[in-house]
Amino acid sequence: MRGKQVDRIFLGIVAILLAAGLLIFTSASLGLLARTGATFSSVALKQFLAVAIGCLICFLASKVHYTFWRRWSFYILLLSIFLTLLVFIPKIGLEFGGAKRWIILGPITFQPAEILKVTFVIYTAAWLSGVKDKVATFKRGVLPTVILITIAGVILLNQPDTDTFVSIFLAMLGMFIVAGGRFRDLFILSLLSISGFAALIFSRPYLMQRITTFINPAGDPLGASYQIQQSLIAIGSGQIFGRGFGQSIQKFSYLPEPIGDSIFAVAAEEFGFIGGALLILLFLFFTLRGLRIAAKAPDPFSGLLVVGIVILIVSGSFMNIASMLGVIPLSGLPLFFVSHGGTAMIVTLAEIGIILNVSRFKKS
Repeated sequence: MRGKQVDRIFLGIVAILLAAGLLIFTSASLGLLARTGATFSSVALKQFLAVAIGCLICFLASKVHYTFWRRWSFYILLLSIFLTLLVFIPKIGLEFGGAKRWIILGPITFQPAEILKVTFVIYTAAWLSGVKDKVATFKRGVLPTVILITIAGVILLNQPDTDTFVSIFLAMLGMFIVAGGRFRDLFILSLLSISGFAALIFSRPYLMQRITTFINPAGDPLGASYQIQQSLIAIGSGQIFGRGFGQSIQKFSYLPEPIGDSIFAVAAEEFGFIGGALLILLFLFFTLRGLRIAAKAPDPFSGLLVVGIVILIVSGSFMNIASMLGVIPLSGLPLFFVSHGGTAMIVTLAEIGIILNVSRFKKS
């Protein structure tokens, strides 16, 4: 099958998200620079470099025929599991804030869970497309899905990285439905998952604290509730049109992680309700166009692959935004295309390259 041009509308949406993200990040980084005394090159320029590397990888990935990922899916998954397990090895894995999520290789630090996410999606797409109509059976559909989710859970929850696991879980569940999974099985999986998450929340104090803060955000304004309180102040002070680019007050002394978890609050303070709503609309357009590419994909594998990647990116982004608005408990997931994080940016743009390659072969 001869490849066509990539989906230019989808590429345009990604380009706008990247441009908006760099604009927001540049402003948000000023708060960190003033607070810590760090240099511009140590913060903002690293983000620009990550975007440049990510764009190059995106271009290369768009040239790799999507069947490559199916052919090597099992070995890529094993490699990513191996890399992720390295975080538990002393002097290789970096522990920060009680979490073991990073690997140090000389001057380079990266988060292997970002790679693990997409490799689970690739392998799940290969598996589900291979079993075809047998996905509705327990042995060939439900059980393997449960096993894959369990493997991801064991690795990530021991770091701990609950938010990334939730993102993978949502992506795999979405792919299972699209592949033809029965709603009865989905209901059973959902019940089991809710039970599992409930047990996890009661066994992990930091998760229970998130739930408590969500239920009563004013309960501990100088402690556990501090971030959500400051986020809501920032978002509210932006009003309709915002304070203006670079004019956020909260980013200088109040918001924790103004270039990370809290970056949407900075954007909403500076660009107001209009700016925040436009950013959300961009992610909505990204979702709709991505799903359109999936619907026109040349075969089940490529369609499921695109669905899984879109869910990974969008679920994480919306969880970040929703947590800053107080709609859901606080999340440690980044706002993709916007937040600080070289690994997340590079892997996300690599995922975009995979979607663009699939779009080359879309049905007319």
